[in-house]
Amino acid sequence: MRKLAAAPVFSLGFRPFFLAGAGFAMVALAIWALWLYGRLPGAQPIGGMLNWHRHEMPFGFACAIIAGFLLTAVPNWTGRPGLSGWPLIGLLLVWLLARFAWLMPIPPQALIALQLPFLPLLAWVLGRELVAAGKRDNYPILLVIVLMAGCQAMTLWGIATDDVGLQRRGVLAALWLVAALMTVIGGRVIPFFIQRGLKRPAGPATHPLPTRILLLGGLLAAVSFAVGLNDVPRVWLAVLYGVLGGLHLARLWRWHDRGIWRVPLLWSLYLAYAWLAVAALAMALWHIGSLPQQSLATHSLAVGGVGGLILAMIARVSLGHTGRLLQPPKTVVLGFVLLVIAGVFRVFVVPFSGGGLGMSALLWCAGFGLFLTQYTGILLKPRG
Repeated sequence: MRKLAAAPVFSLGFRPFFLAGAGFAMVALAIWALWLYGRLPGAQPIGGMLNWHRHEMPFGFACAIIAGFLLTAVPNWTGRPGLSGWPLIGLLLVWLLARFAWLMPIPPQALIALQLPFLPLLAWVLGRELVAAGKRDNYPILLVIVLMAGCQAMTLWGIATDDVGLQRRGVLAALWLVAALMTVIGGRVIPFFIQRGLKRPAGPATHPLPTRILLLGGLLAAVSFAVGLNDVPRVWLAVLYGVLGGLHLARLWRWHDRGIWRVPLLWSLYLAYAWLAVAALAMALWHIGSLPQQSLATHSLAVGGVGGLILAMIARVSLGHTGRLLQPPKTVVLGFVLLVIAGVFRVFVVPFSGGGLGMSALLWCAGFGLFLTQYTGILLKPRG
């Protein structure tokens, strides 16, 4: 048992959670696509397959990667030891139990009890370190985790009471909270990675106001979903999403350097972040009646933004924190390309062809599968 706790994979949070999250991303999307096309008959998870898919992509997949990233980043920010060994194993087991709970013959109340502990535990672990180190500038990240826990409770209660509207609002609010978190973290690391990766001199400090507006706007968007304001078009929400989209585009303009297109770990992050602008502007178009399906904006964010940024980020972080050269294998670079195309199929092809959804799922699964083939050994082994 001591050998297990001392294994390299449990030395820091990114290792087990990146592996678990990437593996789950591939399996969960494959299951969903097979069911949609009638290739997966038999018993369904508690609440039905649609409820399972809606819940598990933000609260299973995305939260695993968020946990892995923050459990690794917070020790760097605070200078305090990160979670490792048995405490890390315990947190991973809580996450795993929540995934398997859907398959157990248990009442909805028991499902809720098994799902809810993970995010509060993660918030407690992170909050303890941030408060002890006095890192108040990182408290907004902690706030997002706490709000996501609330969204999960809302979603699960909607499933337990068969309230489809409540369940949908909780999921979409959580998705835009993930977007807010991506806005904060992406705004910190992407320009830094570009500067370091291209060996550019540090530019002048940017004014904090646009970043604060993006964070507050993202939180407002999440709250508007939670309370049902996005159920019908509203002009003032079109303005909100238009401002968010414009600020994302301004960031992309400011970050752009022709050299990024030669470096896969840079253009993959850049293109994934661009989907945040697409999603926000698509929501603005929906609110003024120029986009027929709100789900196109949702999946711009979920597939292109969240999926693409996660794959690019875990590829970069895994190399950096295991002491390896920041040069991903060519097969993983192909995975970056596949995730971009998966977003294009889901958003721009699905409205015209049902086959676009299956192709998008296939490309998504292939992208994360390629990551696992190349990075499993890296994440299981000691530093290079």
